[in-house]
Amino acid sequence: MALAGALALCAANARAAGGATGDGLALAGQRQCLGCHQVDARRVGPPFRAIAERFQGRHEAAGHLVRAMREGSRGQWGAIPMPAQTRLSDVDAQRLALWILSLKDTHAAD
Repeated sequence: MALAGALALCAANARAAGGATGDGLALAGQRQCLGCHQVDARRVGPPFRAIAERFQGRHEAAGHLVRAMREGSRGQWGAIPMPAQTRLSDVDAQRLALWILSLKDTHAAD
């Protein structure tokens, strides 16, 4: 219950402090996400916009993406697994998740 409250608070802060497309892209670059992902093109991993489209309308999407980033995942986007990003803070993971999910609405703003 406390984790849910903390994530909700982080979500509000992320929207206020880092929700803009440029801020999210800058954070993705700082955290080395762009080594495997791009906004609109497949690299090693899926494009961020495809992730946003897959999770559109799912209320648990941000939490799922935070867990996938921090713990890693297998088999969701093909044969190549997403390695756990253990050095990524919960706050940055939440900011990245909210930014990724916002991409479904911004097709030309990158």
